[in-house]
Amino acid sequence: MAKTTRKNTVGQTAGRSNRKELHVGDIVRRFRRHRHLSVRMLAAKCGFSPSFISQVELRQASPSIASTERIASALGVTLGEFFRAVDPSPPAVIRADARPVVQSEWSQAKIEALGPFSADSQLEPMVITIQPGGASGHKPYVRQAEQLAVVLQGTVELTLEEDVHDLKRGDAAGIPPGNRHCWRNKSQRPAQILIVTAHRVI
Repeated sequence: MAKTTRKNTVGQTAGRSNRKELHVGDIVRRFRRHRHLSVRMLAAKCGFSPSFISQVELRQASPSIASTERIASALGVTLGEFFRAVDPSPPAVIRADARPVVQSEWSQAKIEALGPFSADSQLEPMVITIQPGGASGHKPYVRQAEQLAVVLQGTVELTLEEDVHDLKRGDAAGIPPGNRHCWRNKSQRPAQILIVTAHRVI
């Protein structure tokens, strides 16, 4: 029987990875220039120093997940829109080995977009993998959108306002908009979390 080569819906040969490694600094620079902001102006909007923003754009600094979201907010976009900036027309199906990825060395984590992110979508799904000792930020931070989180692998600590919760595989948590929260992996194994952010219809 003749062997055939199967192709998936995104046009890649089966078994071949098409993972897109994105760099936060490149995306920040793109959005900043598009909005006609200087480095100093962006730094003032998000509360960081101009030197830190420059280091991020030059790939000399890898911000935490919380800091990345803070910069994104100052630019008027969400973390999911960082991915969409690189691929404005994502396919309806994103294969497991073709997810766009953003790394955060500070957080010891990677963020993978599940998509799709259309202009009209109210859902922003992503998977965050946090290595042992990693955290989304050095302290709880606020995100102005509702989130649903489900632990897919390992165990993780969620600080939500004044409460601390130890979550294991299969546990779910709802994070109301405006609530301070932080993820930490205090275990010896990687933890993986599915996070779906719902944006309010304006």
